[in-house]
Amino acid sequence: MPKLKTHKGAKKRLHVSGTGKLLRVKGGKSHLRRKKPTATKRLYDNKLVVHKADDKRLRKLLPGN
Repeated sequence: MPKLKTHKGAKKRLHVSGTGKLLRVKGGKSHLRRKKPTATKRLYDNKLVVHKADDKRLRKLLPGN
């Protein structure tokens, strides 16, 4: 059986926490941010837990984790 390759797009966008949860960052963080309210911009700084429905599918893209 050959080694599984990591999906590079998923590797850049997803992060595995110390407890094993998959974390993601909101999209639209860098572009057209000037006109958004400060409170909205603050929401982009947090990492969010990936939804349970997507978790199994996304973990297959990161075989080493």
